Amino acid sequence: MIWKCLILSLLLIQTAYAEILSGRVVGVTDGDTITVLDDSYTTHKIRLGGIDAPEKKQAFGNVAKQSLSDLVFNHQVDVEWHKQDRYGRKVAKVWLNDTDINLEQVKRGMAWYYKKYKGELEQTDRIQYIQAQIEAERQQLGLWLDANPIPPWDFRKQSRSVRVPSSISTNRTSY
Repeated sequence: MIWKCLILSLLLIQTAYAEILSGRVVGVTDGDTITVLDDSYTTHKIRLGGIDAPEKKQAFGNVAKQSLSDLVFNHQVDVEWHKQDRYGRKVAKVWLNDTDINLEQVKRGMAWYYKKYKGELEQTDRIQYIQAQIEAERQQLGLWLDANPIPPWDFRKQSRSVRVPSSISTNRTSY
């Protein structure tokens, strides 16, 4: 029982711990990735945590990018990050004044709540992001105008399978 309490405590500490970075948004890559320039003139790639926006080559990809740009480009933001992803981007919640930009993208129908990484979010954020997605769907906002929008994680899977045709054998003949 003590071990369970200890592990639970460590998990709560880990999710509660976050570093704060402040800076000006100098780039918007897509609907969930920005570049922030801090006071020491260092740039940081930021991946908005807890959400997943359509890819650039996907329906609503450019619209999601424009939405994020309209919200934050050239504005001073606070970035609350807790880890880096495999591409070296800081995974974070982005704040513009009192506005959670990640949540705002979901509210506008420009991103999905990303269930796969729900463990990285605080419970209150999970609830807000789910509710925002349900409401955006109900109102048919943004990507929810499409009768059957394809989630970005499925789109990426499809794109990878298209790159390597199944008719091409990867077996090599030994001589």
